[in-house]
Amino acid sequence: MTMYELILKKKRGGALTSEEINWMVREYTNGCIPDYQMSAMLMAVCFQKMNTEETTALTLAMADSGDRMDLSSIKGIKVDKHSTGGVGDKTSLVLAPLVASLGIPVAKMSGRGLGHTGGTIDKLESISGFRTSLSEEEFLKNVADIHIAIAGQTKNLAPADKKLYALRDVTGTVDNLSLIASSIMSKKLASGADAIVLDVKAGDGAFMKTPGEAKALARMMIQIGEKAGKAMTAVISDMNQPLGNAVGNALELEEVIATLKGHGPEDLTELVFTLGACMLLSAKAADSMEDAEKKLQDALFSGKAYGKFLEFVKAQGGNTDQVEDPCLLPQASLRMEVYADREGFVTGIHTEEIGRICLLLGGGRAVKEDPIDPAVGIVLHRKIGDFVKKGDSIATICANDKTKCQAAGDRLKAAYEYGDRSLEERKIVYEVIH
Repeated sequence: MTMYELILKKKRGGALTSEEINWMVREYTNGCIPDYQMSAMLMAVCFQKMNTEETTALTLAMADSGDRMDLSSIKGIKVDKHSTGGVGDKTSLVLAPLVASLGIPVAKMSGRGLGHTGGTIDKLESISGFRTSLSEEEFLKNVADIHIAIAGQTKNLAPADKKLYALRDVTGTVDNLSLIASSIMSKKLASGADAIVLDVKAGDGAFMKTPGEAKALARMMIQIGEKAGKAMTAVISDMNQPLGNAVGNALELEEVIATLKGHGPEDLTELVFTLGACMLLSAKAADSMEDAEKKLQDALFSGKAYGKFLEFVKAQGGNTDQVEDPCLLPQASLRMEVYADREGFVTGIHTEEIGRICLLLGGGRAVKEDPIDPAVGIVLHRKIGDFVKKGDSIATICANDKTKCQAAGDRLKAAYEYGDRSLEERKIVYEVIH
């Protein structure tokens, strides 16, 4: 068989066999299939789609393309959480130390930014000295000793996905159900956790634009996970506006620290409690969602979660002075206010555009070799439902390039929609699928 033949088969709507998918993943991982051929296959998949059998075969082939993490030496039920990606989504950085502060082992492999969405690893690297590349021994030791480790994919953990993830980011092949499901679940299966909680985003700033599409993705991933013997839960959450107020790596980290101190944005805090409750139930550490949320609230507002975050940062080599004084995190040289050009209620925010504006400023990658500027981004002062007067500040642009700053301001102003009536309050959580 050849890659040329498989590209033609998929382009014409054929279903690839498990044997063909295993061969393709193995040969691409080994460097025998060039990026340009795999790019063609990814685009063919986006147009022709994959069926359930193909998606499962792709997931398992990627999970088996390298080593699998063995967490059996760690006591207790190991839990993991993954988000399908959004704008301003810094949930994991609040959630993981919060859950770990209750003694539940959180073993999390995270990714970098993909397209217009931010990445947990990029955010953590805003802290000087913080190491996201850990050996397997270090990773296991941290989870065993302090109940938390967050790291990037190791070279040998689902290496096929690592290569495909970077390629999809720059070839316009991110938003396909099967590619998203197989990418997420291959990493989760290879990471070795016993229970997995999925945060599946729906809305303008997500890859899934409607709750129905998000639910279809969630059910696909739950099916894959359960076949592999994992306890699975999915939360369908809103991404029709950025989560919290900050968008950009160091800016989001500041918001994480504020949330861990008990005064974060309401939408972020609510989502963290829902996801955390699901994690506690999966770990058999609570009797109900209500019981779990009470335990999480106590841990957050008592300072236990913040203390665990400091411990986590120190364990991975980060400068804890920057946590205790966020002003020491990377700061942009330019700050520009963006003002409302009319009076009314904010009725919509083009969330994907907000993510792309952050990309323009240097807060993400246009090509996979691009460096990231951790200091740049956006802080929103008005969100959906808020009333503004003409001339009120709706956001602050943080930049290190004057031309990009001005272009970002123009685009951000256009990303807001206004009306004469306030919309009904939006739900941050649409549904929980246990």
